[in-house]
Amino acid sequence: MTIQYINTTEKLDALCRQIAKEPWIAMDTEFLREKTYYPQFCLLQIATPDWVACVDPLALPDLGKLFDVIYRPDIIKVLHSSRQDLEILYQLTGKVPGPIFDTQIAAPLLGFQENPGYAMLVSSFLNINLSKAHTRTDWTVRPLSEAQIQYAADDVIYLCKIYQIMCEQLEKLGRLHWLDNDFKQLNDTELYQISPANAWLKIKGKNKLTGRQLSIVQALSEWRESTAQSVNKPRNWLVRDDMLLELAKLQPANVAELAKVRGINERLVNRYGRVICDLINQAKQRPPIPLHEKGRPPKKTQQQEAVLDVLTAVVRIRAEENSLNPIVLATRKDLEKLIFGENDVPLLHGWRYTMVGEELQCLLDGCCSLNLSKENVVINKS
Repeated sequence: MTIQYINTTEKLDALCRQIAKEPWIAMDTEFLREKTYYPQFCLLQIATPDWVACVDPLALPDLGKLFDVIYRPDIIKVLHSSRQDLEILYQLTGKVPGPIFDTQIAAPLLGFQENPGYAMLVSSFLNINLSKAHTRTDWTVRPLSEAQIQYAADDVIYLCKIYQIMCEQLEKLGRLHWLDNDFKQLNDTELYQISPANAWLKIKGKNKLTGRQLSIVQALSEWRESTAQSVNKPRNWLVRDDMLLELAKLQPANVAELAKVRGINERLVNRYGRVICDLINQAKQRPPIPLHEKGRPPKKTQQQEAVLDVLTAVVRIRAEENSLNPIVLATRKDLEKLIFGENDVPLLHGWRYTMVGEELQCLLDGCCSLNLSKENVVINKS
């Protein structure tokens, strides 16, 4: 299959006409974000069973026509582990294309583990071992070699084949539309919005801080995230997480004290020292945002442990019947949440609820009973 390399407006127009005729396309992106806060969009690969193209966004002045056709709701976009690809498209357009079919999300319905890697699917479905020759390619450098372009194109060529096989197998099992709601959730734009005010939630070790220290970490994390976004640099290039914690404990009151902190970046002190100290002094005067850490689940009684074992057995039975990995259906923590009446459990939604969640609820509510023999377990509805 000849790879179309799209680096002129004329070629892009022709590609858009091709895409418009298709019911679905496989997509992948190449990007770089080692030196930037936002991923730098370097290449877009698109394929169908009949053709494949690599679009060079660095060579094209305007991708508006391409986005218009890609975002058409009558064209399914097939991706693997789509979150980062969709994040790039959201940042470029402010929208997320739909509908989406994510092969990573769909794979567990065919017996794979949760979140399988792309190489695993290629190997399992196509008996091909992916090359790692260009894993560390700097995709911003031009011109791209033929080997680099082939490497990038192979991802969507194989993705097309995997999608077709998956659809055929899911259709035979009656599971093709089980994930419709899961895929719709990928179009929620909140997934791709990064709020500086919530940046502190990702700081490890925050739960060991005092109230004043936590308030400082919250203020500095929000400032760091906003600044990293505005200058488009990785947040850790400004201040590392461990340094945020150190500053919260030492609480330097002025630039001179800040400069004495071991490991502090001199450039950071010169450029942002006064701002950092002002934030620290202000944060010391106000209470922190409550952690709202989820407490440890209540200690289970022996009877509850026995109930948990019974639910686990039912999950294993239903998983075996449907050729699924039991963990894909429910983890032990999911079952614990169910026992303690929590609602935020995958078992209570979508295909998991249909396959086993409703049944487990019936057991807990006393609407079902178990009959045991030496060979099997039978669930009877009252």
